[in-house]
Amino acid sequence: MTHQIEYDQQNFQRFKAGDEKVFELIFRQYYNQIVAFSYSFVDDKYISENVSQESFINLWINRRKVEKPAGIKAFLYTIAKSRSLNYLREKKRHSLHVTNETDIRELEMNVKILESFNFNEYDFIELESMIKEAIEELPERCREVYMKSRFEGKKNAEVAEELNISIQAVEANITRAIKKLRIHLVDYLPAVVLHAIFKIF
Repeated sequence: MTHQIEYDQQNFQRFKAGDEKVFELIFRQYYNQIVAFSYSFVDDKYISENVSQESFINLWINRRKVEKPAGIKAFLYTIAKSRSLNYLREKKRHSLHVTNETDIRELEMNVKILESFNFNEYDFIELESMIKEAIEELPERCREVYMKSRFEGKKNAEVAEELNISIQAVEANITRAIKKLRIHLVDYLPAVVLHAIFKIF
C-alpha cells in the first residue's frame, strides 16, 4: 500500500532518539485514523480528537519503549482504546437513569467491542497482513474506493469527485468492499472482532 510510509530501521531509531521531523510524519499518517477509530465508538468529534492527541503525546513520551516500527501503530491504538473506554465507561455510569434502551445497548456493545480488541504489536502485524491480502483481492474500482475512503481518510464526496463517479457509487463500493472483506475473514476472526476491524482499517 503505497500511501503508507515505510519506516526503515534508521528512521525508527531517529524517532526513538527524538527526531521531531520523523514524529511529524508519523503524526500526519496516523492522526486521522486514530480520530476515526475513536469517533466510531464515542460518537463525539471533540472527544475523539482529544483521544488522538493524547495518543500521540503518550507515544512521544514513551517512544523509547516502542521496540519495533510496527509497535508505533499498535501503541497509538492501545492508548486510543484505553482513553475511549474510559470515556464510554464514564458515560455509562452517568446513564444509569437513561430510559432509551437502544442507546444503552449501543453503548454497552461499543464497550464490549473495545474490551475484546488486543493491539499487541505482533498480532497487529499479522492482522494488517491479513487485511491487506483481503483488500488486494477486491475488484479494482472497489479496492480503489475503499482505500481512498478508509486509508486516505477522504470523504465520500471527495472520492466521488476524484474518481468522477457518483456519491451513491462510492457508498455502494464501500458497502461491497466491507461485505467481501467480512466473507474473506469470517473463518479467521470472531464476529465481534470483525465489527471492530472495519472501524480501524
